[in-house]
Amino acid sequence: MEITDVRIRKVSDEGKMKAIVSITFDDEFVVHDVKIIEGQNGLFIAMPSRKMGEGDFRDIAHPLLSETRNKIKDAIFAEYERILKENEAAEAAAASEA
Repeated sequence: MEITDVRIRKVSDEGKMKAIVSITFDDEFVVHDVKIIEGQNGLFIAMPSRKMGEGDFRDIAHPLLSETRNKIKDAIFAEYERILKENEAAEAAAASEA
């Protein structure tokens, strides 16, 4: 199974949630609402989840193998870094025009 598309749908500088991501596999299957979250040890991904009872969350979809999780994480972080650099370049260009 190959990752064929990663779309960063929302990027935020405020709060712990930094972005919401959709990831497509083999141009046939998409998983929405993967979150990039800033934790105590840096950024991590959180798979889509649903609240169950009093404060407990349960993943709706998640990889079974750590290798698969790492592959997903690497693809998401690569696109996230690309978007951040693109946003920085746009802000720098706008600042130089002012």
